Amino acid sequence: MEPFILTAVYFAIAIVIVLIGLAIFESLTKKYKDWDEVLKGNHAVTLSIGGKIIGICIILSFSIYHSASVLDTLIWGAFGVLLQMIAYLLFELFTRKFSVEEQLHKGNISVGIISMCVSIGLAFVIGASIT
Repeated sequence: MEPFILTAVYFAIAIVIVLIGLAIFESLTKKYKDWDEVLKGNHAVTLSIGGKIIGICIILSFSIYHSASVLDTLIWGAFGVLLQMIAYLLFELFTRKFSVEEQLHKGNISVGIISMCVSIGLAFVIGASIT
């Protein structure tokens, strides 16, 4: 019975960390509200949010594989969200020719795809570094 209970606990942790992570990411965007844009059908923002969700979950999955306890998973999950935030801010910083946030708000699908790929790609790097 214990494996079922642990699975339920990790599932609950994942949901909480993803929701907290998304709330933090939404606080970073100043020009729009993520979920308002999703409701308007802004595919660029939706792709970016999807990448963040997948990225956080990838980090959590590596954390579950390599952690000795539920507490370790919580710590790595929180650290993973922090690193994902840093990656997003660096992405915005290094794209000097345009503002990622403005382009996402305008519905630029290309920027949405790159944003998604940055989140997912770096999640694999972050996850693989968890030991």
